[in-house]
Amino acid sequence: MLRNDVSIFTEKGGTIAFLVNKKGSVVVDSEFPEQANHLIAEIKKQSDKPFEFLINTHHHGDHSSGNIAFKELVQHVVAHENSKANQERAAKEKKTEDQQLYPDIVYSDEGWSHKVGNEKIRTYYFGAGHTNGDSIVHFEHANIAHMGDLMFNRRHPFIDRSSGASVKSWITVLDKTVKTLDNETIFVFGHAFDPEKVTGSNEDVKLMKDYFEKLLQFTEAEIKAGKSKEEFIKNTSIPGVTEWKGDNIERPLTAAYEELTAGK
Repeated sequence: MLRNDVSIFTEKGGTIAFLVNKKGSVVVDSEFPEQANHLIAEIKKQSDKPFEFLINTHHHGDHSSGNIAFKELVQHVVAHENSKANQERAAKEKKTEDQQLYPDIVYSDEGWSHKVGNEKIRTYYFGAGHTNGDSIVHFEHANIAHMGDLMFNRRHPFIDRSSGASVKSWITVLDKTVKTLDNETIFVFGHAFDPEKVTGSNEDVKLMKDYFEKLLQFTEAEIKAGKSKEEFIKNTSIPGVTEWKGDNIERPLTAAYEELTAGK
């Protein structure tokens, strides 16, 4: 439990947030089918009310593969239109269309909102970030915001350029997030270097924004110095970034280099 009727579930994949109240249940992201079934079983122990909405923050399999477990259970699956398009494309490429439960409610950049009991759920779309279809899901009464993979807390992020990601835009998205939500908001993160730290405050969001700003500054300087992509991605740190740890630093380095040299 985090606050009011909202809780988180972590097992394998991106963090799930869920609401259970007197009117029904709402789940944000679904990990994988096995994990989704574990969550469904736990929610059924707590409530006999219907599963009203399953909301996907974005299309990646560790956040949406478990959708299929909600088939015949959930009334609606909700996502940004770009997220649905990405999910359909990825499923066709991997030939996994029969394993998908696609959103039947899609929204544009204006977002979506709905009330379930005393909780109002609202989605925000501020532009491209981790992909071009990332939403922030805000439980307004509880003041809990699921960031999906717009937040990799102290862990080097995956930047999916094949799905429209943008480091420059991601900075703007995080800036708008901090300005839209407040100091009392509990943020839920898609991933974290420390598995226990998948929740935090707007200070963590600001630090992620700072990470990307330093990443771009470093990349621009190295490009101006004549470094090739192969040379650049051999770096093992980003100047000024001290709290981000773990493997896969080459992923953000590669994405930033490609973004800044695109069309050149």
